[in-house]
Amino acid sequence: MAEHPGDVAVTIVDERLAEEAAPLVRQLVSDQVASKLTAQDPALWGPDAESEAAVRLAWTRLHETSRPLLAEIDALRAEFRAEGVDRFVLAGMGGSSLAPEVITGTAGVPLVVLDTTDPGQVADALAGELSRTALVVSSKSGSTVETDSHRRIFLEAFAEEGIDGASRIVVVTDPGSPLERTATEAGYRRVFQADPNVGGRYSALTAFGLVPAGLAGADVAALLDDAAAAATVLAQDSEDNPALVLAAALGAAHARGAEKVVLADTGSGIKGFGDWAEQLVAESTGKQGTGLLPVVVESPEAPGFADAGDDATPVAVGEPGGAAKVATAGTLGGLILLWEYATAVVGRLLGIDPFDQPDVEAAKKAARALLDSPGSEGSAPSFVDGPVEVHAAEGLLPEGTDSLVGALHALIAAAPAAGYLSIQVYLDRLDDASAVLLRPELARRTGLQTTFGWGPRFLHSTGQYHKGGHQNAVFLQVTGAVETDLAVPERPYTLGVLQHAQALGDGQVLLEHGRPVLRLHFTDRAAGLARLVETIAEVGR
Repeated sequence: MAEHPGDVAVTIVDERLAEEAAPLVRQLVSDQVASKLTAQDPALWGPDAESEAAVRLAWTRLHETSRPLLAEIDALRAEFRAEGVDRFVLAGMGGSSLAPEVITGTAGVPLVVLDTTDPGQVADALAGELSRTALVVSSKSGSTVETDSHRRIFLEAFAEEGIDGASRIVVVTDPGSPLERTATEAGYRRVFQADPNVGGRYSALTAFGLVPAGLAGADVAALLDDAAAAATVLAQDSEDNPALVLAAALGAAHARGAEKVVLADTGSGIKGFGDWAEQLVAESTGKQGTGLLPVVVESPEAPGFADAGDDATPVAVGEPGGAAKVATAGTLGGLILLWEYATAVVGRLLGIDPFDQPDVEAAKKAARALLDSPGSEGSAPSFVDGPVEVHAAEGLLPEGTDSLVGALHALIAAAPAAGYLSIQVYLDRLDDASAVLLRPELARRTGLQTTFGWGPRFLHSTGQYHKGGHQNAVFLQVTGAVETDLAVPERPYTLGVLQHAQALGDGQVLLEHGRPVLRLHFTDRAAGLARLVETIAEVGR
């Protein structure tokens, strides 16, 4: 489908959807949306969005403006190599971690990504060879609590090993942020200032994406080359512009009730693209009671994609395949820019501002309030089923419910027509990796579109949609007892306490939005997960 490395292509496979999208494409071309977006016209989304858009559109030129970073990254990597430092750990959340993860994963180079507050996962990162480790601390605001905690923990660990921590820390942040001031005062190895006129979820081609990926060994120059090749096509006011075609397809599908976008890789060669696109689409569009919900699935044969109903549009990342109604193909750099353009244009079609995130702070505030109230461990469980404590929202469980399968049935029954099930797992993404099996199993047995997110990672991704998008979800939270906790230096809480507060805080906000929430707490993680998997086999019977 691609004739040269930078090509991107969008194919609408479904004939009905192609017919519905065609007039929208023509209107977008007539309105010169592509060229105006490239020229960074903030008026494209109406007067209410203009002030925010005016300082959020520099991403359309990053394939040009990020070029000076390349030599700086190469030079710093060479310095580290000369000192025997070749292991890189990234502390970052949301846009600060998702792009570097997909870039390095696709390139096949190692990067340890810390976008968690799970003590076990952070301990695993600390257990690597610190003598050859550097930490990249990435935060746009400079005040992200998870990232600040990682920084403090690694500084202490470096000191215990007799290593000058300041010489091993690289910072990526916006100019003038609290993190920049801290880094400057402490004499950290290097501070990269990112473009402040780019929002976090559009920042893949800024220092946030390029610095950690480049230090790890990915060819970020080629990434920019591929984006530059795609940019020439994406800027054109043409009915062949793939970004306009993709936006029109998603907008037309949404107009007839398909607000979910189910993403499956069909041999693209890109690792984890769906996880990156999930934040971009969900956080950009999920507000004011509308939006597109990305559902990332395991394969084109997975439940939710192969059997998608009228409420969902299956989209292939790669060549058209399986039940896909739309396919997007190209290089990683090209696809990043394609989806950014298309998502911004979808915002115009939906009548929302694709650059704000009005509901993201709610869960953070609730978690902070719990941290400020020591001993706030939540209510007692509704009942206990073996190694699983069941915490149900008031009124969710029928009277007399005393089994895990009964609680799951009650949660699923609470889902409205064309609703979805959100699974949120606050465990170790590495040691408890088998939890990802919960998504396809529950999707298969419930018939609901089902998303899966690791907490608190998803709070910086789909968390906005959960509160601001279509209010038709039910939520399954999973938490677990911490075997060995980690203190956060100079803070009155441990990572385990922070992780628990984040789960409880988000659950509290969801309840305030009137959504059903069921939290399962494993008193023994392995046994609890096994019990849940065993119980799911009974769901739907």
